[in-house]
Amino acid sequence: MSTDLVPLAVLMFAVTYPSRAIGLLNPAIDRAPRRLLAYLQLVGPAVLAALAAVNVMVVTSDGRSAFTVGLPWLSVAVCIGLVAWRKNLFLGLLAAVAIAIAGRAIGLA
Repeated sequence: MSTDLVPLAVLMFAVTYPSRAIGLLNPAIDRAPRRLLAYLQLVGPAVLAALAAVNVMVVTSDGRSAFTVGLPWLSVAVCIGLVAWRKNLFLGLLAAVAIAIAGRAIGLA
């Protein structure tokens, strides 16, 4: 087991967690500017999108990274479309997971 990525994980934690914890630690968060509140609400989905993008677009084989297009792209596109249309992250994620499960069940992935 390699520990090469542990410093990166710690850095990611140090950058993302404080912005999400502000709402829990500051009882007067509801008086914050509207732009700040909108930013804080989008931190979680942005991190999730970054993780999805890496897992969807980069395939490693034999120690090399390669750009790929496949069924996961459809899942991510449907998720983004549903979230933008219905303003419901759970519904988008549920649809993306259903597409991924169905695609793997019929052998597309």
